[in-house]
Amino acid sequence: SLPHPEKLRQGRRGRCAQVQQKEQKTMAAARLTLLICGGASAMSYLKQVPQGAPDLILGVAQAFRESPAPNKVNLVIGAYRDGKGKPWVLPSVRTAESRLVERGEVKEYAGIAGIPTFVERALEFAYGKDCPALVEKRVAAVQTLSGTGACRIAADFYSKFLPKGTVAYVSDPTWPNHIPIFQQAGFEVRKYRYLDRKTNRLDLDGMLADIADAPEGSIFVMHACAHNPTGVDPTPEQWKKISEAMKARDAKVLVDMAYQGFASGDAQADNAALRKLVADGHSIMLAQSFAKNFGLYGERVGTQLRVPSLPTQIAALHFLYPRYLSNI
Repeated sequence: SLPHPEKLRQGRRGRCAQVQQKEQKTMAAARLTLLICGGASAMSYLKQVPQGAPDLILGVAQAFRESPAPNKVNLVIGAYRDGKGKPWVLPSVRTAESRLVERGEVKEYAGIAGIPTFVERALEFAYGKDCPALVEKRVAAVQTLSGTGACRIAADFYSKFLPKGTVAYVSDPTWPNHIPIFQQAGFEVRKYRYLDRKTNRLDLDGMLADIADAPEGSIFVMHACAHNPTGVDPTPEQWKKISEAMKARDAKVLVDMAYQGFASGDAQADNAALRKLVADGHSIMLAQSFAKNFGLYGERVGTQLRVPSLPTQIAALHFLYPRYLSNI
């Protein structure tokens, strides 16, 4: 065991910093501890590490927790909650949890691409069983740490295989994480017009103009449904025009689908835009998350899918993922 930090300061040369982060899981609390030990010279490089920018959403959430207001309601974190303000767990998820505990299979390694049956069901849920890309086995997929992990894997993949100088476009506005994810992967990030703030409707003309002006081969991040944060989705006819415009620029399309089933109430209706883009022959990547529609906020469950399939390249980006969480 390590000596108390005070003793280290008094009697030892060098410093020892211990950083602990707790992650709450459904069945257990897992603790990740990072120990950085050494003298001043060994740790001098840490002085160059800049202070990260505070997360605005988490900052507001912290202010909510500290507020003494008796009737406060938290509308910041995207979790479906019960009357006591706790995340509401779907009965189907509770049943799945019980079955997993009874079977005792939750601690086994999942394999390099995740649990095969989970990935297969996720593909069918996203595209529909009758999607030609699935039938023809033109989709490669890996299990990821929710939508954020899926977006990051996509950005890293693009960074590795697309020409240097490729530009990534996100909607204005978009989910805030999209921008730093692509910036940290080395991309210049630009915005395409999306919301007409005067009418609170889709600015289709502006969007099409920005797509037409984009460099050939640019990346476009699209929201499949229930656009975050506006809630404004293109109509099928508008999606047709958007698809044609991106096709003309040989765009690489990353579809972020975090709310399948929440836009219309029908999960298969909400994948219409994705199916349209696949049918039109686009180079598609899909970031799929089950945090919202399955209520698995803390479990970080998702997939990253590629059409047409390039399994020999995607294999280099595979990771090991929690078996228990995707079994749910």
